[in-house]
Amino acid sequence: MTIITRPVNSIVTKKENISYAINELSKEFNVTSRALRLYEESGLLAPVREGTKRIYSERDRVRLRLILRGKRLGWLLSEIKEIFDLYDSRSGEKAQLDFFLDKLEERRKILQLQKQDVDLALEELERIAINARAALDSLNGESGQSTEEQR
Repeated sequence: MTIITRPVNSIVTKKENISYAINELSKEFNVTSRALRLYEESGLLAPVREGTKRIYSERDRVRLRLILRGKRLGWLLSEIKEIFDLYDSRSGEKAQLDFFLDKLEERRKILQLQKQDVDLALEELERIAINARAALDSLNGESGQSTEEQR
């Protein structure tokens, strides 16, 4: 098998014949080769072996893009694998999309709760800062200086 190397942004008409070395995908997606090996061990990528070399297909490249998108959404590798497995199964695209929408809604709810927690924490920090400034102003008032004058 021959590895076809190419610039990342070049146009190719027969993508199914393109293969990538581990360092090409690492650079393109800004991930480590260790991460790619982990995704392989997790059953998410399936490179062909040529001796000790891993040869990744266009399918692996697309899957890597989906893995990284799933990770940005906060999904576990096992959840990403479930989606891939559904796509590969006979249940096909409908089951995959139903599952995907359920996962999106779950993640949306988690993120909304986290956002509420962050908003509350920011409000609390602001209250504490106001109280601390007032206490400092009070102390400075006793000495005749305002907080602004001391800065």
